[in-house]
Amino acid sequence: MVTNIELDLAWDFVNNTSRNIFLTGKAGTGKTTFLHKLKIHSHKRMVIVAPTGVAAINARGVTIHSFFQMPFGPILPDTVLTSSNRKFGKTKVNIIRSLDILVIDEISMVRADLLDGIDEILRRFRNNKLAFGGVQLLMIGDLQQLSPVIKENEWRLLSPFYKSAFFFSSQAYQQSKTVTIELRHIYRQENPIFIDILNQIRSNKLTIASAEEINKRHQPNFIPKENEGYISLTTHNTKANQTNKNELEKLKSKSHTYTATIKGKFPEHSFPNTHELILKVGAQVMFIKNDSSPEKLYYNGKIGKVIFLDENEVIIKCPDDNFNIITKPEIWENIKYTVDPNTQAITEDKIGTYTQIPLRLAWSITIHKSQGLTFEKAIIDVQGAFAHGQTYVALSRCKNLEGLVLLNKINSSQIICDSNVISFNKMADENQPNETILQKSKSEFQLNLISELFDFYKFLYPINRVIEIYYKNRRSIEGDLEAPLNTMKDGVTNFLKIANAFKTQLRKLSEIILMPETSDEVQERFKKAVDYFKIETNTKIIEPFKIFGFTTDNKTIEKDLNKQLDNIEELIATKLLYFSNLSNGFKVQTFLELRAKSMFLAKENSKKPRKTIIDGTTNVELFELLRELRNTIANENNLIHYQIFTQKALYEMCETLPTNKNELLKVNGFGKVRVEKYGNDILRVIREYCDENDIETSKETELFETLKPKRQKGDTKRVSLELFKSGKSIDQIALERELNVNTIFGHLASFMLSGEIEITDLISKKHYKELKEIIPKHKFENLSDLKYQIDAKYTFGELRLVIEYLNDK
Repeated sequence: MVTNIELDLAWDFVNNTSRNIFLTGKAGTGKTTFLHKLKIHSHKRMVIVAPTGVAAINARGVTIHSFFQMPFGPILPDTVLTSSNRKFGKTKVNIIRSLDILVIDEISMVRADLLDGIDEILRRFRNNKLAFGGVQLLMIGDLQQLSPVIKENEWRLLSPFYKSAFFFSSQAYQQSKTVTIELRHIYRQENPIFIDILNQIRSNKLTIASAEEINKRHQPNFIPKENEGYISLTTHNTKANQTNKNELEKLKSKSHTYTATIKGKFPEHSFPNTHELILKVGAQVMFIKNDSSPEKLYYNGKIGKVIFLDENEVIIKCPDDNFNIITKPEIWENIKYTVDPNTQAITEDKIGTYTQIPLRLAWSITIHKSQGLTFEKAIIDVQGAFAHGQTYVALSRCKNLEGLVLLNKINSSQIICDSNVISFNKMADENQPNETILQKSKSEFQLNLISELFDFYKFLYPINRVIEIYYKNRRSIEGDLEAPLNTMKDGVTNFLKIANAFKTQLRKLSEIILMPETSDEVQERFKKAVDYFKIETNTKIIEPFKIFGFTTDNKTIEKDLNKQLDNIEELIATKLLYFSNLSNGFKVQTFLELRAKSMFLAKENSKKPRKTIIDGTTNVELFELLRELRNTIANENNLIHYQIFTQKALYEMCETLPTNKNELLKVNGFGKVRVEKYGNDILRVIREYCDENDIETSKETELFETLKPKRQKGDTKRVSLELFKSGKSIDQIALERELNVNTIFGHLASFMLSGEIEITDLISKKHYKELKEIIPKHKFENLSDLKYQIDAKYTFGELRLVIEYLNDK
């Protein structure tokens, strides 16, 4: 690609700043080529969208409506938030959150309300305070070409909110401080007279002299000779189709039908060609795709004639070529964006293909479908031009005046230019950015990235939310919350002050040293700041967060707390990733790579189960035994677990170890009714636990009529073993001996070392095999902690059994 000032400027703005850019230019100035280069060489994470299916396929992107799950029809600004009802998958959310730049091709066709809809979704998943959520936008298109499609009834709904239907009238665009870069070097046309005429038509300022010059090409009765390769451009689809049909019927040769092959998902509205292509020898055709072979014999828009065809190929002869082109089916791909699980890069997944001969009948084509094509010879019929820019688009398809034929003269009635576009272009032309604005934007971009690194503002909401939940629900939450939370909040508040002072220093420095990335002084201060914040983050946030823990019976409270704690954990993971990899200095590309990686590193960390804190008791096993009992009773009676006894009661029982009715009545939440219903089972578990662990309890041990006197440990275990060997199940033994199931389980487990009991006698082979693999992969402080981390289907007894078995091996 030939370099020029505007292209270089655009490249710098896209890759080295965060400014939103409208890249425009006359037909043939290299906009499409720029996009292809950007896609291959840019280091930014990118998604390409377009307003129509065909445009999206050509740009190798996806449609705006599919990516952003937009409704069809008007999107009113005062109801745009209803889009929050649409559910986005995790992959889509991850892509949006990690996105650096969104490219919108054919922006001239994008309506203002649709752009505001994009803004709303990006704000929802990114930064609600910034236009487009802080994502950089590259909008590519020419406002003098295709315009937005809007019906009268739709405009009646939207006109109270927008000055025009064009994208630049959107509310988000008005807030976005977008720079407009116009590409001025025209690659398609070389004749300065023709270029000047096109510019005048483009701006609705066609002079009398230029009109006389262009109308010299007026030949109302022109009929092209065979093999000259003229294509007719007309305003209406029906007229173009009828011309092609009539010309095809005139040919006496046998017709052949080529049927497209569709695999996977490829919606009909995105088909790049007709599903059934009918050709004959002698038919004039146009290539509709660039040659994918190394020879590059044809390009999109090249005209030729069919000289031979069979089932698998069509041979084409083009007017100016001394060779024939063997044309075989080409493949168009429909993609969706996803995230590579290994690299976390945004990748294109092929979800469907469309295979067809890359030709269409080309005696005539609509001006609309000629968008983006280049013709050596064209017959232009703009009579009945009805839309903004149609005349300009038609004329600008031609490479030169010599290959142009006008069926009717060009006059002011055929040159339709929207006044809003003319005003916008005039303002944009007056404010074309220069090198000074570029350098300032690059510096601003780098300073904002550095500020983002040291900004701890996002920590405030989850920390404050946890504090709020705790203070409102103190009686339902157990654990050490208040002290670590206050330490974290004080630390974050202090960080905000220090970071703001550091930001001010950098901005003052940048007035002298324009580019932070290349400044030794800025880099030195940056490295010191990283060292400081790394140490302070560990002291003020990470260490308090490590000792933070809670338990609660209320599932809603637990869910809300865990959500906020996951947010804090994600933020910590992000900061540590930055600090570890930027300790040697600031680099833009490294920062962008880390920012993208942090989205997925944090998600992985947040999947880890949060540790259950039971610091309120030293009797951890009893805690689990009573909790399992509570769940069993609740399930049997179709109750919620805290209706049996609360979390506070659970802690209190583990500390006071009540072994009789009077002691149990003193436990928080236990009245006579609850003791009568559940006391027998509860006291039995506590007493057995005390017996097993030689814990001295109250001398008053008459629990209820069913409680037996204390037994000798050796005798009671042996009794359980004999009953088990006689064929009775653990449940039957527990019922007969009026002991807890977990107690019998423990009795039998004690005989594994002697070989009298096999581990698979007490636990299913399936659970044993699974736990043998699972347990070594987890770090845990106690059985309760382990149980909380893994699947709830494994009982406390099974965990203890496998751990003891593994330890003995």
